[in-house]
Formats: sequence, C-alpha cells, structure tokens
Amino acid sequence: MDPSTGKNDQGQGGQKLPLRGMAIWFLLMASVIFTYQLFSQQQQRVETIKENPDFWQLVDQGRIRDAAIVQELSGYAHIEGEMVSVEKGKPSRFLVKIADLKDIEKTLKDKGVNFRVERQNPLLVGVLNWALPLLLFIGLLYFLFVRQMKIAGRGAMNFGKSRARLLTRGKNKVTFEDVAGVTEAREEVQEIVEFLKDPKRFQKLGGRLPKGVLLVGPPGTGKTLLAKAIAGEANVPFFSISGSDFVEMFVGVGASRVRDMFEQGKKNAPCIMFIDEIDSVGRHRFSGMGGGHDEREQTLNALLVEMDGFDTQEGVIIIAATNRPDILDSALLRPGRFDRQIALDMPSMDGRFDILRIHSRRIKLKNEADLRIIARGTPGYSGADLANLINEAALLAARRGVESVELKDLEEARDKVRWGRERRSRVLDDDEKKLTAYHESGHAIVLALVGDAEPVHKVSIIPRGQALGLTMQLPEKDMYTQSRRKLVAMLVGLMGGRAAEELACKDITTGAQNDLKQATRIARMMVCEWGMSRDLGPQNFGNREEFYFHGREMARNQDVSDETARKIDAEVSRLLNEAYDRALQILTENRDKLETMTRLLIERETLDGRDVAEIIKHGCLLTDAERQPPASTSDTPPTASAPATPAGPPHKDAPSLLGPPAPKPSLA
Repeated sequence: MDPSTGKNDQGQGGQKLPLRGMAIWFLLMASVIFTYQLFSQQQQRVETIKENPDFWQLVDQGRIRDAAIVQELSGYAHIEGEMVSVEKGKPSRFLVKIADLKDIEKTLKDKGVNFRVERQNPLLVGVLNWALPLLLFIGLLYFLFVRQMKIAGRGAMNFGKSRARLLTRGKNKVTFEDVAGVTEAREEVQEIVEFLKDPKRFQKLGGRLPKGVLLVGPPGTGKTLLAKAIAGEANVPFFSISGSDFVEMFVGVGASRVRDMFEQGKKNAPCIMFIDEIDSVGRHRFSGMGGGHDEREQTLNALLVEMDGFDTQEGVIIIAATNRPDILDSALLRPGRFDRQIALDMPSMDGRFDILRIHSRRIKLKNEADLRIIARGTPGYSGADLANLINEAALLAARRGVESVELKDLEEARDKVRWGRERRSRVLDDDEKKLTAYHESGHAIVLALVGDAEPVHKVSIIPRGQALGLTMQLPEKDMYTQSRRKLVAMLVGLMGGRAAEELACKDITTGAQNDLKQATRIARMMVCEWGMSRDLGPQNFGNREEFYFHGREMARNQDVSDETARKIDAEVSRLLNEAYDRALQILTENRDKLETMTRLLIERETLDGRDVAEIIKHGCLLTDAERQPPASTSDTPPTASAPATPAGPPHKDAPSLLGPPAPKPSLA
C-alpha cells in the first residue's frame, strides 16, 4: 500500500484480486450449467397419465423403472419418474396426480417398484426459482459490460475523461541529481520549480508564471527524464499524459479529454502537466486534402484555447516534449502558450562523463576503469546510448565471470552499441582477410599522415555488424565548426581504403561503398552548403526545400539552373578526385609501412593507437624495453624535448577533450 495515497499499489484500477476473478468465472460456469440443464429438461417430454387405471396397469406390467412421491406445499401430491415405452422401448418421463396418499407406499412396495418420498423445501425452491437466475443474470451483465468497460475505457460513460495520471510522490523519485549532460536546460526548468515553490519572489517584480515549456531534442537526450526530475523537485501535483492518449475511436473524445485535463489542473493549481510526444496532436492544422472533420485539429483547438483563451487561469504549467518541432502548429509555439522552448542537444564530453558516472552507480566498476576515456570515445552518443553502454558492459563482464566491470568491457560495449557485436562466425578466407587488412591499414596510415585529422584510436579487421573492419578515431576536443582543411583531411582519410586496394592488389572492390557515400555527402555539403568551392565561390546552393507533408507544399523546390547544377557536380567530382590522388600519394610514399601494418593486422586482428604511432614512426612495433625512457645519469633534471613525430596519435589513454563524431567505419 502506498502510504502517501492510501491506495493499494496494484496498478491502474486495482483489478488484480484473485478472488474476484474466480467468482466471476464461477458465475459464468454456473450459468452455462443452469442453461444446459434447463434446455435438456425441456427437450425431454413429460407424459401426464391418470392414476386409474393407467398408472396401476403400468405398475402391474412392471414398466415403472423409478418413481418419486412428491408432497407439494399446497397439500397435494404427485408421482413422477421413468417408465418404459412400449413403442420405442426407451425410458420416458411420466407424471401422475395422486388424490390420496393412504396406503400408496405399501402398494408400491408390494408391487416391487423402486420409489422414494420427497418433500419440497419452500426456501430452497424460492432460491432456485428466483434468486439464482437473477444472480446469474446480474453477474453475467457485470462481467460483459461494467467490468470490461472499466478496463477498456474507465467506464462506459467516461470516454471523455482525461487519462492524465497523477504522479505519486515519493515513488521512484527522480531529482536533478539524476540528470546530467543538459546543464542549461536543467537550470531553466529549475527556475520554474523555484517559481512554484515561492511565486511571491518573482511576482513582486511584476513577473508572471510561464504558461508552457517545450522540451525539444533528439531521441534519447533526456526530455522525459528531465520532466520526471521536475516532478521530483517541485512539491506540487504533477500530471503525466501522452499525446496519443487524447485521440481515440470516437469523434470529440480528444477535445473532451483536453478540457477535463485542464479542469483537473485548475482544481489542483498550482500544478504541472506533462504531455509526452505532443507532435501526435500538435501538427499543423488544415491538411487541405480529403476534406471532412479532422479529430486532431479539434483536439489541438481545444488545447490552444485552454492554454491561452478567455477562461484561462493561472497556476497550470504545461511541459511538453517532442523531437519534431518542425511539424508543430505555429499557434502552439507562440508566446503565451509555450513561452519557452528548451533545446536538449547531444551531451558534450564533460556531460557524457557525468552521465556515465550516474549510470555506473548501480554496477560494480573497477577502480582502474577510467570513464573519461569512454566519454572521449563516444562522440554523438545520447544519454540513452550511454545508459545502454553501461548495461552492456555489465552484461559482458558477467558473461566473462569477473566480479567487476573493467575498461575493456566498457570499450567492447561502446563498439557493440555503435557498430554491433563481433561476428566471429563470419569467417573470411585468406585473400579476403588480406584485402580487408590492406583496406583498414590504408585508412589508418592516411589519417595519421595527412595532417588536420583526428588521432587513430583503433584498427580492427574483426567483422562487426555489416562492416568487415573498422578504423576508429578518437577526437581530442569538442568541435562545433569544421575548417576546410579538416574537411579535406576527412575526405583524404575516407579515400585511404580504396587507394590501398588499388595500390596493393591492383584492383578495387565493393568494400569502399560506405566510404564513398560519406565522402560524397561531405564534398557536396562543402560546395552547396558551406561555400568552400574555389570555382563557385561563397554561395549557398542548399535551398532545396524538402517538406514533410503538412498539406501546404507537396513539391521540392530547387533554385539553381542546369548550368550551375553541372558546375556543382564537377566541383564535387574534383574534390573527391583530388582527395583520392592525395591518399594514393601518401600510401605510395609509405608502402613499407602499409605492408607492415597489414601483416600485423592479419596476425593480431586489432591494433590500438599506440601500435599505429610506432609503425608510422619506426616502421615496426617496439618491445617493452625499447618503450621505456632512458634513465638519467646526472642529478640535474632532464630538459623537455619536442616529440619526434608530431603527426602521430597519442596513447589511447591520454586524457583529452572529446570532439565531433568520427567518420564511420568502412565496409572493408
């Protein structure tokens, strides 16, 4: 039982008592048996005969098989039972009225007839004749209508009632301490919580309570979690409902539920109402196709009026969440309805570290496992992805039979979440394995030597998901803009796999499909979106409007001429060809390193960033003794010297900030 509400904690409706279900099924079975007996008795014909001489002739002939002397409540008596029919030779029912019961028992006993004497019970007869059929009918009616309608729609006449659930305080409580990676959004909603706790602090300066807050962000960034945290922090009633709960099979139900929801809010003001996935009812109005009545438009109109209409009252705050703000109606987004739009972006490196730290509370994490390394290697991961990563790491550690989660479990879980599980069952023959090793070695060497590229973290030829191999980069810091040199370096790195195939195998394969797709997309955006073309100049050709169907536009507009389109295609082709030639030149100048890395990849299947740096610098892997720094022979401290290979990537455990998402692995 929930102490705060005094209700049984048995789910919605409290319909989980086993005795009630057993009673209903018992009533159903009893009604079936009663109906069966009733019809079976009606189908068996009862023949009424006279006492004299028919009954006694049957007794003398020995055709009475069974008889019952019944004394009725009125004082009369009759004999009923079974007799053998002469025509069919089968038993049939008979009934005979008896005028005098005197000596009747002795006579039947002398004739050898099997009989019994029955007396009617008035109470039992009354129950059987009246109470039992009535109870069976009421029970069947309750099961078919009342109970089923309560389960399906909260009562037969309550379709228009709101399905907003009042969040129970103290149960599964989430606070702002459980929310990370969205610092700015948390500060904005925390201001609302403080307003609800102490409204006079803001009203004394003329401020008013905001009407609505719209949480916008990609899936998995914590919109619903932030709303739960608001409910945990604010000491006010918190109603939660999904946008899909408004519209159902009956016309007008959605608008009625909106009005009922706000009526509940006004009774409990000040309060907070959370509408999840509001885009299901808040889409643009006037679809313009097909005509007729749109139930979603009616629901949206009711929501608009309740949020800011003639009869609007203060104290009801609407918090909504969506990942599709582009399809919401403009009237819903204006000030006075949704006064604030809070954007929840993908977390930064520090945010990812905080999220990993929060989710790692429930697992046994080894002290040597540095979560900052995982945060650095997970660019573009949302909070839901990071929670899944921690869970996968715990499962992998449990499968290995260890007592705590180690760093290698976290890294394996990261690769599994992004690219899929290792597919050891996909066995490659020697030629295909060698080709894959050349492809991934080409990526790694080109990325290490081209300059302006992110450091290489790991190279592997173990198949994962749809990829036969992968080359993973580890960004050094958060990047929100990209320079032209960095984008060109990305193009050259993506072309490294195809160039290695052509250089080493004198042939090309289909393994570079994903590389070419990404390179073409980047080159086209450089020309059309970012104005990085020397021939076309600083122009934007990206005004290609692709509308989701809102009922307004159904076409795609492109405001460039055919001649300009040909120039764009030529410029994209030039960027890709120059990147390919640059990658081929780098690999040709470092052919020995390509062969060494390919041979080591075939032997080990995976090389980390330190291995790649040693191959680039020394042409081979160093031993442990060679990696140790020489001991100083003097008492004076050694002077710091510049690194010999500034282009080489740092050690994979080197702490640094996290940057933008690295290029995806190639389908080697």
